[in-house]
Amino acid sequence: MKKTLYSLMLNEEVVREVDALAHRLGTNRSNLINQILAEYVDYTTPERRINDIFSAMEQLISPSRELVPFFSPNSLSMSLKSSLEYKYRPTVKYEVELYRGGEESIGELSVVFRTQSAGLINAMTDFFRLWKRIEDAHLAPLLSAPVQYALYEGKFVRSISVPEKDCSTQALAEAISGYIKLFDKLMKGWLNGSLDAHAVEAAYYSYLTHSDIHI
Repeated sequence: MKKTLYSLMLNEEVVREVDALAHRLGTNRSNLINQILAEYVDYTTPERRINDIFSAMEQLISPSRELVPFFSPNSLSMSLKSSLEYKYRPTVKYEVELYRGGEESIGELSVVFRTQSAGLINAMTDFFRLWKRIEDAHLAPLLSAPVQYALYEGKFVRSISVPEKDCSTQALAEAISGYIKLFDKLMKGWLNGSLDAHAVEAAYYSYLTHSDIHI
Protein backbone atom coordinates (compact mmCIF):
# COMPACT_ATOMS: atom_id res chain seq x y z
CA MET A 1 0.00 0.00 0.00
CA LYS A 2 1.37 3.40 -0.99
CA LYS A 3 1.87 5.82 1.89
CA THR A 4 1.87 9.63 1.63
CA LEU A 5 3.10 12.25 4.07
CA TYR A 6 0.34 14.45 5.52
CA SER A 7 0.48 17.27 8.05
CA LEU A 8 -2.05 17.14 10.90
CA MET A 9 -2.75 19.51 13.77
CA LEU A 10 -3.15 17.39 16.93
CA ASN A 11 -3.58 18.17 20.59
CA GLU A 12 -0.33 17.59 22.52
CA GLU A 13 -2.07 15.50 25.18
CA VAL A 14 -3.61 13.30 22.47
CA VAL A 15 -0.21 12.78 20.83
CA ARG A 16 1.31 11.89 24.21
CA GLU A 17 -1.34 9.23 24.81
CA VAL A 18 -1.01 7.92 21.25
CA ASP A 19 2.76 7.59 21.68
CA ALA A 20 2.31 5.76 24.98
CA LEU A 21 -0.15 3.32 23.42
CA ALA A 22 2.06 2.82 20.37
CA HIS A 23 4.96 1.94 22.66
CA ARG A 24 2.87 -0.64 24.52
CA LEU A 25 1.74 -2.19 21.24
CA GLY A 26 5.24 -2.31 19.80
CA THR A 27 4.55 0.06 16.91
CA ASN A 28 5.02 3.77 16.17
CA ARG A 29 2.81 6.85 16.08
CA SER A 30 2.20 6.87 12.32
CA ASN A 31 1.26 3.20 12.15
CA LEU A 32 -1.06 3.45 15.14
CA ILE A 33 -2.87 6.55 13.82
CA ASN A 34 -3.17 4.89 10.41
CA GLN A 35 -4.69 1.82 12.06
CA ILE A 36 -7.10 3.86 14.19
CA LEU A 37 -8.34 5.86 11.20
CA ALA A 38 -8.68 2.71 9.08
CA GLU A 39 -10.82 1.06 11.76
CA TYR A 40 -12.94 4.19 12.09
CA VAL A 41 -13.77 4.21 8.37
CA ASP A 42 -14.10 0.40 8.33
CA TYR A 43 -11.08 -0.21 6.08
CA THR A 44 -8.81 -3.23 6.55
CA THR A 45 -5.18 -2.29 6.04
CA PRO A 46 -2.61 -4.88 4.88
CA GLU A 47 -1.04 -4.71 8.35
CA ARG A 48 -4.38 -5.45 10.02
CA ARG A 49 -5.06 -8.36 7.66
CA ILE A 50 -1.63 -9.85 8.39
CA ASN A 51 -2.21 -9.42 12.12
CA ASP A 52 -5.59 -11.16 11.82
CA ILE A 53 -4.06 -14.03 9.82
CA PHE A 54 -1.37 -14.62 12.43
CA SER A 55 -3.89 -14.39 15.28
CA ALA A 56 -6.05 -17.02 13.55
CA MET A 57 -3.00 -19.22 12.92
CA GLU A 58 -2.05 -19.00 16.58
CA GLN A 59 -5.51 -20.22 17.59
CA LEU A 60 -5.44 -23.03 15.02
CA ILE A 61 -1.98 -24.29 15.97
CA SER A 62 -1.92 -23.76 19.74
CA PRO A 63 -3.94 -26.93 20.58
CA SER A 64 -1.29 -29.03 18.80
CA ARG A 65 1.54 -30.50 20.82
CA GLU A 66 3.75 -30.68 17.75
CA LEU A 67 4.10 -26.95 17.07
CA VAL A 68 4.48 -24.06 19.50
CA PRO A 69 3.58 -20.66 17.95
CA PHE A 70 5.18 -17.34 18.88
CA PHE A 71 3.49 -14.20 17.64
CA SER A 72 3.77 -10.53 18.61
CA PRO A 73 0.87 -8.26 17.63
CA ASN A 74 1.60 -5.71 14.89
CA SER A 75 4.42 -7.87 13.52
CA LEU A 76 4.76 -8.99 9.90
CA SER A 77 6.14 -12.37 10.92
CA MET A 78 5.53 -15.21 13.33
CA SER A 79 7.51 -18.30 14.31
CA LEU A 80 6.66 -21.85 15.32
CA LYS A 81 8.95 -24.25 17.14
CA SER A 82 8.94 -28.01 16.65
CA SER A 83 10.97 -30.77 18.32
CA LEU A 84 12.32 -33.50 16.08
CA GLU A 85 12.12 -37.17 16.96
CA TYR A 86 15.85 -37.58 16.54
CA LYS A 87 18.30 -38.68 19.27
CA TYR A 88 18.88 -35.55 21.36
CA ARG A 89 15.55 -33.93 20.32
CA PRO A 90 16.86 -30.98 18.27
CA THR A 91 14.38 -28.24 17.40
CA VAL A 92 13.31 -26.72 14.11
CA LYS A 93 11.84 -23.23 13.80
CA TYR A 94 9.34 -22.29 11.12
CA GLU A 95 9.30 -18.58 10.34
CA VAL A 96 6.37 -17.13 8.38
CA GLU A 97 6.71 -13.66 6.91
CA LEU A 98 3.80 -12.06 5.07
CA TYR A 99 4.12 -9.10 2.71
CA ARG A 100 1.94 -6.01 2.66
CA GLY A 101 1.55 -6.57 -1.07
CA GLY A 102 2.89 -8.81 -3.80
CA GLU A 103 2.02 -9.97 -7.28
CA GLU A 104 3.54 -13.46 -7.31
CA SER A 105 3.86 -14.28 -3.61
CA ILE A 106 2.27 -13.13 -0.38
CA GLY A 107 5.27 -14.01 1.78
CA GLU A 108 7.76 -16.73 2.55
CA LEU A 109 8.21 -19.71 4.84
CA SER A 110 11.64 -20.44 6.30
CA VAL A 111 12.62 -23.69 7.99
CA VAL A 112 15.52 -22.93 10.31
CA PHE A 113 17.57 -25.68 11.92
CA ARG A 114 20.82 -25.68 13.86
CA THR A 115 22.66 -28.91 14.45
CA GLN A 116 26.20 -30.25 14.42
CA SER A 117 25.06 -33.71 13.34
CA ALA A 118 26.21 -34.40 9.78
CA GLY A 119 23.70 -37.25 9.55
CA LEU A 120 20.77 -35.01 10.46
CA ILE A 121 21.93 -32.25 8.13
CA ASN A 122 22.15 -34.70 5.22
CA ALA A 123 18.75 -36.25 6.01
CA MET A 124 17.04 -32.85 6.20
CA THR A 125 18.74 -31.66 3.02
CA ASP A 126 17.53 -34.79 1.23
CA PHE A 127 13.99 -34.11 2.48
CA PHE A 128 14.04 -30.49 1.32
CA ARG A 129 15.15 -31.57 -2.16
CA LEU A 130 12.49 -34.29 -2.23
CA TRP A 131 9.87 -31.73 -1.19
CA LYS A 132 10.81 -29.42 -4.04
CA ARG A 133 10.67 -32.27 -6.57
CA ILE A 134 7.22 -33.26 -5.32
CA GLU A 135 5.89 -29.69 -5.51
CA ASP A 136 7.43 -29.18 -8.95
CA ALA A 137 5.51 -32.23 -10.13
CA HIS A 138 2.16 -31.70 -8.42
CA LEU A 139 1.78 -28.10 -7.21
CA ALA A 140 3.52 -26.06 -9.90
CA PRO A 141 0.97 -26.93 -12.65
CA LEU A 142 -1.82 -25.51 -10.46
CA LEU A 143 -0.19 -22.11 -9.92
CA SER A 144 0.06 -19.08 -12.19
CA ALA A 145 3.50 -18.10 -10.84
CA PRO A 146 6.38 -20.37 -9.84
CA VAL A 147 7.28 -21.03 -6.23
CA GLN A 148 10.77 -19.84 -5.33
CA TYR A 149 13.04 -22.07 -3.24
CA ALA A 150 16.42 -21.52 -1.62
CA LEU A 151 18.60 -23.75 0.55
CA TYR A 152 21.24 -22.18 2.75
CA GLU A 153 23.34 -23.53 5.56
CA GLY A 154 20.82 -24.18 8.29
CA LYS A 155 17.81 -22.76 6.41
CA PHE A 156 15.32 -23.84 3.75
CA VAL A 157 13.20 -21.03 2.28
CA ARG A 158 10.05 -21.28 0.18
CA SER A 159 7.86 -18.48 -1.15
CA ILE A 160 4.13 -18.54 -0.35
CA SER A 161 2.11 -18.22 -3.53
CA VAL A 162 -0.78 -15.86 -4.06
CA PRO A 163 -3.98 -17.98 -3.90
CA GLU A 164 -5.68 -18.49 -7.24
CA LYS A 165 -8.97 -17.22 -5.81
CA ASP A 166 -9.97 -14.61 -3.27
CA CYS A 167 -10.21 -16.06 0.20
CA SER A 168 -11.05 -14.87 3.67
CA THR A 169 -8.51 -14.18 6.39
CA GLN A 170 -9.61 -17.34 8.20
CA ALA A 171 -9.32 -19.47 5.06
CA LEU A 172 -5.82 -18.21 4.35
CA ALA A 173 -4.78 -18.81 7.96
CA GLU A 174 -6.10 -22.37 7.70
CA ALA A 175 -4.24 -22.92 4.43
CA ILE A 176 -0.88 -21.74 5.79
CA SER A 177 -1.34 -23.59 9.09
CA GLY A 178 -2.33 -26.79 7.31
CA TYR A 179 0.67 -26.57 5.02
CA ILE A 180 3.12 -26.15 7.90
CA LYS A 181 1.51 -28.99 9.86
CA LEU A 182 1.81 -31.28 6.83
CA PHE A 183 5.43 -30.31 6.18
CA ASP A 184 6.34 -30.86 9.83
CA LYS A 185 4.57 -34.23 10.02
CA LEU A 186 6.11 -35.60 6.82
CA MET A 187 9.58 -34.31 7.62
CA LYS A 188 9.48 -36.02 11.00
CA GLY A 189 8.30 -39.23 9.37
CA TRP A 190 11.16 -39.02 6.89
CA LEU A 191 13.75 -38.40 9.60
CA ASN A 192 12.58 -41.23 11.86
CA GLY A 193 12.45 -43.66 8.96
CA SER A 194 8.71 -44.34 9.03
CA LEU A 195 8.14 -42.65 5.65
CA ASP A 196 10.04 -43.14 2.41
CA ALA A 197 9.92 -40.94 -0.68
CA HIS A 198 6.84 -42.70 -2.11
CA ALA A 199 4.91 -42.35 1.15
CA VAL A 200 5.78 -38.65 1.43
CA GLU A 201 4.65 -38.01 -2.14
CA ALA A 202 1.41 -39.95 -1.65
CA ALA A 203 0.59 -37.99 1.51
CA TYR A 204 1.35 -34.68 -0.19
CA TYR A 205 -0.76 -35.57 -3.23
CA SER A 206 -3.70 -36.51 -0.97
CA TYR A 207 -3.36 -33.20 0.87
CA LEU A 208 -3.24 -31.27 -2.41
CA THR A 209 -6.33 -32.92 -3.90
CA HIS A 210 -8.35 -32.12 -0.77
CA SER A 211 -7.19 -28.49 -0.54
CA ASP A 212 -9.34 -25.64 -1.85
CA ILE A 213 -6.51 -23.11 -1.57
CA HIS A 214 -3.11 -23.77 -3.11
CA ILE A 215 -0.19 -21.77 -1.79
